Amino acid sequence: MNSEELNIEFQDAVSRINAHKEPFPADFLLRLYAYYKKATNDYGRPKSRTPIINAFKTNALFQIKNITQDEAKATYIELVNNYFLYRE
Repeated sequence: MNSEELNIEFQDAVSRINAHKEPFPADFLLRLYAYYKKATNDYGRPKSRTPIINAFKTNALFQIKNITQDEAKATYIELVNNYFLYRE
């Protein structure tokens, strides 16, 4: 898959997540958060009002620090596809 196709699939996966109305499991949300941040090169600090949530988010980001932006996009897409595959 080339870079343009990857970007299109990534944006589609983000849209699917944003359109979903039911709550997601916390561990799934943390993984999505980390891969999304890495995929979009958004290295800002977590902005939760709860320090423990910020710690979990920071840890999630730390765990994927050695992957590329494209790897993060591909993993995000895979997470979303698998989540909806087993929910439908």
